[in-house]
Amino acid sequence: MAKIDFGGVKENVVTRKEFPLSKARSVLKNETIAVLGYGVQGPAQALNMADNGFNVIVGQSKRFKKDWNRAVADGWKPGKTLFDIDEAAARGTIVQMLVSDAAQKKIWPTVAKQLNEGDALYFSHGFSIVYRDQTRVIPPEDVDVILVAPKGSGTSVRRNFLSGAGINSSYAVDQDYTGKAEQRCLAVGIAIGSGYLFPTTFEKEVYSDLTGERGVLMGALAGVMEAQYETLRKHGHSPSEAFNETVEELTQSLIRLVDENGMDWMYSNCSATAQRGALDWKPKFKKAVKPVFQELYKRVANGDETARVLRLCGRKDYPQRVAGELAEIRNSEMWQAGKATRNLRPSEKAKKVTKATKGVKGRSG
Repeated sequence: MAKIDFGGVKENVVTRKEFPLSKARSVLKNETIAVLGYGVQGPAQALNMADNGFNVIVGQSKRFKKDWNRAVADGWKPGKTLFDIDEAAARGTIVQMLVSDAAQKKIWPTVAKQLNEGDALYFSHGFSIVYRDQTRVIPPEDVDVILVAPKGSGTSVRRNFLSGAGINSSYAVDQDYTGKAEQRCLAVGIAIGSGYLFPTTFEKEVYSDLTGERGVLMGALAGVMEAQYETLRKHGHSPSEAFNETVEELTQSLIRLVDENGMDWMYSNCSATAQRGALDWKPKFKKAVKPVFQELYKRVANGDETARVLRLCGRKDYPQRVAGELAEIRNSEMWQAGKATRNLRPSEKAKKVTKATKGVKGRSG
């Protein structure tokens, strides 16, 4: 492990240098990795592992035709590398539970029957294990229970893998029956293309993940954007202006500077007016939203958020309900303005031409 200084706190991380792909292949050479679920994380992790040369099969219910057909389109062969959930679980020695959290509760009785002594039960989210009193996902004592949680969506996991960058992941061992659980865990983490892996626990992973996606990563981000957009529109600004000042400049310019060198660097490379305003208003926003985050974390830790997810996502009418909620966002003026704005961006071909000719026709200034 490499010891890295994270803001004055030193943490151990596992990089591809300490745990190369060759070592992962050696650790998993006799394993069959069964990826259950071909929805969000399943496709990315399965394809990445297959591309890296590991023995991978996919388990997907035929009842969900969209996901089954997607697996077939991606090259998985029915009866050879693509099976129903129960058969894939029976064939796997490492069984990856990558269906949705609500679905894990439903398929667990089927999966549990197929586990053999010494198998590994793998998760990419601590949800089912940490809240086992609600999910009833209670692994037998004679299997390893491990976690690798990529810090990004399945789409990002696949894109980053194809670019060679990888995506950072946390990892944890909840149960080590074989004495090899950590090695199996790290090997799968490298196999799916992680940039580096940092240790956590199932509990810490699910608490941070549920807080993050409801907060800064998705819920808070969308809510703050809507609040600013609606304020600008109320005061007579056009949809184009309101969207550009709220979303476009953030995603196409400023957040990239934060990614490259940090928030302070981004502040230092903006105008003095923008910098002063940001420094003055940052504490006010922090004071306003911190109580919301404290309430959110409390609901995550006490299981209230889990209960809501299981109650709503498990309903038969949930697909229709969530489709309506997403359509409301998609059809709002703000995101219709966003669609128009994206269509006006230079094409990738035009960007490449601009990049190739930059500096050739002379310089300005």
